[in-house]
Amino acid sequence: MKKTIITVVGKDTVGIIARVCTYLADNKINILDISQTIVQGYFNMMMIVDMSQTDKHFGDIVDELGELGEKIGVIIKCQKEEIFDKMHRI
Repeated sequence: MKKTIITVVGKDTVGIIARVCTYLADNKINILDISQTIVQGYFNMMMIVDMSQTDKHFGDIVDELGELGEKIGVIIKCQKEEIFDKMHRI
C-alpha cells in the first residue's frame, strides 16, 4: 500500500470535499481516513489515501491537485506517508 497524506486548507465554500473526492475516485485513489473541520469560515481537511491502484505518477497527482486547489480557492498539499511521519516526529 502506498499511503499519502493530503491536506486541504482555505475559505469554506460549497463543493470542496466533492471536488477533491471526485478527483481521487477518477484516479483510482482510495480514501482510507478523512477528517475535516470548519473554524470561523476556514475549511481544513486531512486525508490518508492509498495510491497503489492509480496509474499516474506521484508528481503528476501533486501538480493536478495543486491546480484543482487553485480553481476552487484552497491549498491542496500531498506528502508520502514516510516523509510526513519523519517531518512530524516528536
